[in-house]
Amino acid sequence: MARNVLGTPLATCSRDPLTGWFRDGCCNTDASDRGSHTVCATVTDEFLNFLRADGNDLITPRPEHRFRGLRPGDGWCVCAASWRRAAEAGVACPVDLEATHEAALQIVPLDLLLPYAKGAEA
Repeated sequence: MARNVLGTPLATCSRDPLTGWFRDGCCNTDASDRGSHTVCATVTDEFLNFLRADGNDLITPRPEHRFRGLRPGDGWCVCAASWRRAAEAGVACPVDLEATHEAALQIVPLDLLLPYAKGAEA
């Protein structure tokens, strides 16, 4: 059973849009996932624009891949290293710790994720 960064069972990140390395709605991973798509992010305009400038355009629709493009508020399993770069640049978006795979901790320390945890904004 997959575990999240809190050590509990991995929760679903998003089914609409359908996300995940395996497009199963969860931030599951395996050895073939070289990008470690393990951080369940609730994307913002600022974050999406940062990713696009960093070479990962998640805004533009790609109908040939059945991808409508992400909009602010969408949940998406993003690459842990990309999320970390965004955090270091001051443009990280909220994360769902219960839906963020424990493998993300190999790239992003928990203490960097915690301030961005859903519900921590208050």
